Amino acid sequence: MHCFSFDIETVPDVEFGRRFWDLDGLADDDIATAMMFKRQQSAGTDFLPLHQHRIVAISVTFRTADTFKVWSLGDADSDEAEIVQRFFDGIERYTPDLVSWNGGGFDLPVLHYRALRHGIQAPRYWEIGDGDRDFKWNNYLSRFHWRHVDLMDVIAGFQPRGRASLDQMAVMLGFPGKLGMSGDKVWDTYREGGIKKIRDYCETDVLNTWLVFLRFEFMRGNLDEKGLQREYALVRSTLEKMDHEHLNEFLAAWTA
Repeated sequence: MHCFSFDIETVPDVEFGRRFWDLDGLADDDIATAMMFKRQQSAGTDFLPLHQHRIVAISVTFRTADTFKVWSLGDADSDEAEIVQRFFDGIERYTPDLVSWNGGGFDLPVLHYRALRHGIQAPRYWEIGDGDRDFKWNNYLSRFHWRHVDLMDVIAGFQPRGRASLDQMAVMLGFPGKLGMSGDKVWDTYREGGIKKIRDYCETDVLNTWLVFLRFEFMRGNLDEKGLQREYALVRSTLEKMDHEHLNEFLAAWTA
C-alpha cells in the first residue's frame, strides 16, 4: 500500500493580477490588496478564486510498507513549478491513494491550474480508464471513488452543510489541530520571509489530516484497535526521531 496525505499553502498570484488588470508599477503587496478588494466587491469575500492562487508549500505524509514519512516537497527556496512537479512525480511513481481535507474543493483544483500554468504533465493522475482499466471505476478525479479520499467531503456525507474544519475535527478527536498558525496568516507570513514557518505549519496540517484518516479507517473497519494503535505509534516514533521543533510541539499537544 502506498498512501499520501497532502496539503498545500498558497498566496495571491500577483503576477496574474499585474498582467490581467494592467497594474505594472505597483508593488506585490498593493497588487494583492487590489485583487482581494476586487474579490470582496464581486463576491462578498476576499478569498480569491482558485485560479488566482500561487502555491508556496506542499507537504505530504507517505505511508508504505513499514514506514511513515512527513516532509515538505522541495527546499525552502524551490519555486512553484518544482514543488508542483514533485507532487505529480510522486503520483506517477507510486500511484498512491491520496488523502486530503477539502482537497477536492481546494487543493487539487489549485494544483490543476498551476500544473497547467507551468506545463507539467501528469498522465497517471488524469487516467480515467482509457489506458488502465483499473482506473475506470476507481480514479483520482471522481468524487465518489476511493483513490482520493477528501475526508471533509466524505465524513460530511457529501453534504455541504455537514462540513467541519480540520482544526475543529482534529481537536475533537484529541489531535493537536492548528498550532498558532492558520491559512489566513500565510500571505502576511510569506511577505515577512517566513517560508520555513509556512512549511512547518503545512506539515502539521497534513499530520492532522493523516491522524483523522486513521480514525476514519478504524470507523470503516479497515483497522482494528491494535492496528490503530500501531499506526499511532509509528507516527509518534517517526516524529520523535526527526526531532524538529514544530513536530515536537505537535507531539506535546497530541492527547489521543
